[in-house]
Amino acid sequence: MHVETRDLTDTVVLVTGAGAGIGAATAELLTDHGARVVVGDRDLDAATALTDRLPEGRALPRAMDVRSPDDARAAVRAALERWGRLDSVVCNAGIGVFGGILDYPDERLAAIVDTNVLGTVWAVRAAVEQFDAAGAGGDIVIVASVAGLGTASGQESVYAASKFGQVGLAISLDRELRPRGIRVSTIAPAAVNTGFADGLGRTAGDPVKESYLLPADVAHAVATTLAQPRRMRTALWSMWSMSEDA
Repeated sequence: MHVETRDLTDTVVLVTGAGAGIGAATAELLTDHGARVVVGDRDLDAATALTDRLPEGRALPRAMDVRSPDDARAAVRAALERWGRLDSVVCNAGIGVFGGILDYPDERLAAIVDTNVLGTVWAVRAAVEQFDAAGAGGDIVIVASVAGLGTASGQESVYAASKFGQVGLAISLDRELRPRGIRVSTIAPAAVNTGFADGLGRTAGDPVKESYLLPADVAHAVATTLAQPRRMRTALWSMWSMSEDA
């Protein structure tokens, strides 16, 4: 049986938060599939180090703070200047904390909402402006979390609120943008073995993290979603390790 897939060779993808973790794994896998990737990250050194490990000519590092709409539009322009097109954006950048509602200062909690919600909005807006200008549709993949599906623990309330915001954004965007040929997909992983949410109760060396999903697992979901034929779309892909209760 032949399984129809979309060839990602020479497609151009902007990945936010791509300097480490899920974003880095996604950028690496997409270049393995022949895509060209704008590696966007607040840490330009990390983005550059990753680019240096990827196939030559397949990646472009870009300093990008997703909280800035100007940075989002500049990253899209960088893709156009280098490769003349933009086919997809993977909104992966995010921050979180593990702890109670009173365990962190106001500024830290505000940054979670600003980064995870508005940071997604700005990247989407910049991409949609280009998709509409090109008239060829496109893909938006939002890396959210099962915390945004009602499964959050009692130690991540603000983070969960931001992920609910991403999921709600994606659902509405799907209805808004599908008639324009733009697919919107949400990837919602459970715990992933990265340094993303180390904090109160979690440390870099915590053995429990060995049972979590790997960044490559989430990257596979992103690449699989992008490789679907244009006649179909995946609205939501939730992912759990076998060791976690859903």
